[in-house]
Amino acid sequence: MLILTRKLNEAIQIGDNISLKVLHISEGQVKLGIEAPDDVRIFRAEIYAEIQKQNVLAASVKKSAAVKAAGLLAQRAKPAVEK
Repeated sequence: MLILTRKLNEAIQIGDNISLKVLHISEGQVKLGIEAPDDVRIFRAEIYAEIQKQNVLAASVKKSAAVKAAGLLAQRAKPAVEK
């Protein structure tokens, strides 16, 4: 972990396109401003952890549900029988 000390209105640069600036300091809180390209997603750490947790839950499917879904897909893929 890199540890830096910054004063009010001082910034750090991350790569070519991300800048982090100290905007306000008071009573144990620091307000930061982040400039980054629109395609860079920025989250508070606790929000990011919750998103990761929800992604894992969404990706874990019970075997019975997967078998049922595969059966339904197989039925849709069968060609129509001519009468």
